Amino acid sequence: MILKALYDYYHRDENLPAPGLEEKEIGFLLVLSIEGKFMYFEDCRIDKKHARTFLVKKHVGRSSGAMANYLYDNSAYVLGYSDKNESEDRSIKYFNTFKEKVAQISESLPENQDINAIKRFYSQGRDAILAEISQDSLWEDIKKSLSKKFSTFSFRIKGDTKIVAEKRELLQLEQKNEERKCGEFCIVTGGYGPMVETTTSTMIPGSQATAKLVAFQVNSGYDSYGKKKCGNAPISEEAEFAYTTALNKMLCSDSQNKFRVGNRTFVFWASSKDDAAKQTEKCVFALLGNKIEETDDPNANIIQARKVFESIYTGTLKTNLDDRFYILGLAPNIARIAVVYWSEIPLKDFAGKILRHFEDMKIIDGRKEKKPYMGIKDMLAAVTLGGKQSEVTPNLAEAVVKSVFQGTPYPYTLFSACIRRIRAECGEKGGTRIARMAILKAFLNRINDNNKKIDIMLDKSNTNQGYLCGRLFAVLDKIQENANGINSIRERYMNAASSTPASVFSTILNLSAHHLEKLESKRKIYYEKIMQEIIDKIPAAGFPAHLDLQDQGRFFIGFYHQRQDFFTKKEDNNE
Repeated sequence: MILKALYDYYHRDENLPAPGLEEKEIGFLLVLSIEGKFMYFEDCRIDKKHARTFLVKKHVGRSSGAMANYLYDNSAYVLGYSDKNESEDRSIKYFNTFKEKVAQISESLPENQDINAIKRFYSQGRDAILAEISQDSLWEDIKKSLSKKFSTFSFRIKGDTKIVAEKRELLQLEQKNEERKCGEFCIVTGGYGPMVETTTSTMIPGSQATAKLVAFQVNSGYDSYGKKKCGNAPISEEAEFAYTTALNKMLCSDSQNKFRVGNRTFVFWASSKDDAAKQTEKCVFALLGNKIEETDDPNANIIQARKVFESIYTGTLKTNLDDRFYILGLAPNIARIAVVYWSEIPLKDFAGKILRHFEDMKIIDGRKEKKPYMGIKDMLAAVTLGGKQSEVTPNLAEAVVKSVFQGTPYPYTLFSACIRRIRAECGEKGGTRIARMAILKAFLNRINDNNKKIDIMLDKSNTNQGYLCGRLFAVLDKIQENANGINSIRERYMNAASSTPASVFSTILNLSAHHLEKLESKRKIYYEKIMQEIIDKIPAAGFPAHLDLQDQGRFFIGFYHQRQDFFTKKEDNNE
């Protein structure tokens, strides 16, 4: 199902390379004369991370054996030079493999001047080539750049505007040779065609350069029914090219069809190319905190995204019943890529899930610059020390993604991690910040669908004991703040009050009586009324001896709601 969805995406996107080709970043070009003499290096780097891309023959799949690409490759193959402490014999082996590849192409095109020039260049041998190119002014810089994604080299004949590897008359040769191969049944397309033995690498951050989404065993000993390599699951060359090209396109650095959470990489796409599908892809990208342009207003993008999802869900923006939205989660795993998440959902249902996440995470916002939406990255950052997403456990990241995109309850580990961070920072102003309160509210509302939901702002009708204790604690904290300008009650007693209220509330109520005496009459009466309104809802037996973890979450929400209500009233009075 995953491979078929990627295969369909390739045929949906009209901007992807034709079969057998790929867009490849090439860091440096060897500029040769028509006689095959090295002239100089041409620098194709754009910035520190990117180089110019060229439409060339698709790279070969390499494991342990030496295989050369078509008229381009890394420095070990093209120049016989490597910065990876390769042995002399191995460097010579790679160099000779590329040299033999050039000779094979020359045999098929004996009259082609470009190929003959490259062939003459290699006729002088590896040592002579290294001695010649080392005199170029760029050589020292090139050696430093080999470990920074700029290790790919190709050729250009002086006076030409195109590199040799992208010339159509040479690329067509390889395509024609492929068409002569016989065919077998393909499990992806259901058609017939030549099969691949091994698949192309689809590297993700954290994986090896040769990592693949689909990998077949290379050595014998693990064969099923005597079939080797892809014979166990036949995939045609056409299908393999389509799904790997589509996946690599969505994984590229400037893709707007991916996002990362921890060490997980997620790609997403719609099954159709109509307006609703395209806008959905763009909106998901905006919601996950990725910048489309530096000048963009993130709030404006998010507000627009919500409008799009509302239009899709209500039917204002027309969708087809067959339209699907796909999300694929990938993780690095030694020699291959692990699939950790896969979701296929109707486009309209997906819009409904996102809207529900909007609603669940909505809570009163007392900040001057209000943010209308909280993304997955914000949620994960809220439950880690210092907001470092790298500290999040891998399983938590994908569990949160699943909750948001499938409408299931948020993970308990997210809720408990949030409680722990609040307890650890309860004496700080950011301990009960909005992100954590939104997480607590969303978690509790989803697991208690049939019970009374927690409101966005202060709910005086909520009689939950945890919520009431949190409200009362906020009043006592505010009284001390107004009386003495400090929050020592919060620093010393908040953790105990949220878990064992009966053990501390008598103490802090006595302390509060002294703080009230320092306030002016009107303010004193104001706080006493609020305290009485809350205490009237607490049972005659007194404060609960213990609050379970869910009610501890309600305690912190009650505290947050009551604090925000104080600020809201102040703003209203000023107006």
